[in-house]
Amino acid sequence: QVQFVESGGGLVQPGGSLRLSCAASGFIFGTYTMYWYRQAPGRGRELVATITRAGDSTNYAPSVKGRFTISRDNAKNTVYLQMNNLKPEDAAVYYCTKAPFRSWGQGTQVTVSS
Repeated sequence: QVQFVESGGGLVQPGGSLRLSCAASGFIFGTYTMYWYRQAPGRGRELVATITRAGDSTNYAPSVKGRFTISRDNAKNTVYLQMNNLKPEDAAVYYCTKAPFRSWGQGTQVTVSS
């Protein structure tokens, strides 16, 4: 079955960086656009970034554009999210997924605090 295992979260000070990873399995990874979402306490799930199958096109939420970079390695069935200049409002649980958005991993917690 489709599975996602996110990792790389943690506690970081404002202005710091983290690199999230998501290992995918159960489907042909290179044939799907991949997505990173996040969910903060008391808020709905928010789309953060997308990357097309070959990695040749990316899109970002306005709140993270210029600070976050999504990438993928189709040989490793893994999608990444490089997060720089982190802000307290970036704190959330981060998830990767694919359409039709039925399968979700456990997520990885990002905390931004001094």
